Amino acid sequence: ASRWYEQIQKHKVTVWYTAPTAIRMLMKAGEEVPARFDLSTLRYMCSVGEPLNPEAVVWGNDVFGMPFHDNWWQTETGAIMCANYPSMEVRPGSMGKPIPGVHIAIVDEDFNEVPDGEDGNLVVKPGWPSMFHGYWNNSEMYNSRFRKGWYITGDTARKDSDGYFWFVGRADDVINTAGHLVGPFEVESALIEHPAVAEAGVIGKPDEIAMEIVKAFVSLKDGYEESTKLRNEIMRFAREKLSTAVAPREIDFIPSLPKTRSGKIMRRLLKARELGLPEGDTSTLEDD
Repeated sequence: ASRWYEQIQKHKVTVWYTAPTAIRMLMKAGEEVPARFDLSTLRYMCSVGEPLNPEAVVWGNDVFGMPFHDNWWQTETGAIMCANYPSMEVRPGSMGKPIPGVHIAIVDEDFNEVPDGEDGNLVVKPGWPSMFHGYWNNSEMYNSRFRKGWYITGDTARKDSDGYFWFVGRADDVINTAGHLVGPFEVESALIEHPAVAEAGVIGKPDEIAMEIVKAFVSLKDGYEESTKLRNEIMRFAREKLSTAVAPREIDFIPSLPKTRSGKIMRRLLKARELGLPEGDTSTLEDD
């Protein structure tokens, strides 16, 4: 962690653009580490790669006197589509509002916009300047991403009454447990609020009764050791933060979570290993 702060101090960094995984690593190292450095040149901090947990935004405020600004975009969009602008209030956990000229909506399976506060499919009106124009040698896949005048992102999200968008999860990551649709990010964010938890990854595990149950994989902070007592404490903490239906039914402790080299948690790999399935393409997996 010290090397990060050394570079900011040495080069008088003003805008810091980093990934949630790196932020969680710095959080794990503690607040006393950045206190040893002159970070006064910093004026703006951003996060990229995957959704940023709310507690990381709060931590940024506490330690640096400013929040990390999250945003949303995809390789296919070519540029940021939704962001917490420097001039607007940052709501921890939100990916912000669409940038000028970009029209984003939350729709149901029939492409009708859903009421504020309801989860749905995140779609974008085509025509923005950096829009992609194809997948290499796969025009069928490209065409399938556009329906009824919308680009289908494959993400699920919700919009609040003030126009802020909130990421729920990838559509194929959403867990169906006893009729409840659960986004992994919501559960992971709650787990990371526990003082012992450094990182968490959540999957849906097949279940004969509930269809799926929520299972979490947890990496602990330094100074904590796995135990049945700690596992039960974290599960109880999650139930209080979420609800019995949404909280994890199972927790496994692991040294670290599998991630891509850009820092995204590879939930499909967690699921494949849990169920004994083929791991598929691991070319983007970060080196151990």
